[in-house]
Amino acid sequence: MTAQPGVPNHESDAEIDLPCGEKKAVADLDLGMREFDCDCGETHAVVMDPHPPSRFLPEEVSDILAETIVTEGGEIEEFGTIPLMGLVMEAHPDRIVTHDASEDGTTGFAVAWIADFEAQRLHEIVVETVIDLMQEAVENAEADSAAAKFTRELATFDVEEFVADYREQRDFEDEFDEPV
Repeated sequence: MTAQPGVPNHESDAEIDLPCGEKKAVADLDLGMREFDCDCGETHAVVMDPHPPSRFLPEEVSDILAETIVTEGGEIEEFGTIPLMGLVMEAHPDRIVTHDASEDGTTGFAVAWIADFEAQRLHEIVVETVIDLMQEAVENAEADSAAAKFTRELATFDVEEFVADYREQRDFEDEFDEPV
């Protein structure tokens, strides 16, 4: 095989140290992957930077978050998967690992996150994190009626039911899931 400039011609031999202590070859990850069965006997969730936040949240919510949340730092201009996973990692630092593949042109992603729990549980944690973020924003908005309304609606919101319904609508058994 002749090397062509700018075209990777070999698979990465890098490995990721998983939260469970096992290792996973980076070359075994693909963009359609949502989770995988590990040698430790558990299933681990996988998220990659090309996965949109709408993987977890309706498009309207993702759009509102992108419009209203200001990210700090240089490269990331709007709220998306990278800041969202950063928030999730803050809550679960020992249960999620990241892999920086930005220098590896063979992967198709720049950042991957692998969790110590399955994809549905990660989805629930993402939704819980966004709810906490929204609740904090409403409380800081100094609009008592909005905060009271949000609190009332939150009291009837079932995260597990929402995630189950959302995953069914999105058909996560297929790597070509589409936004709702």
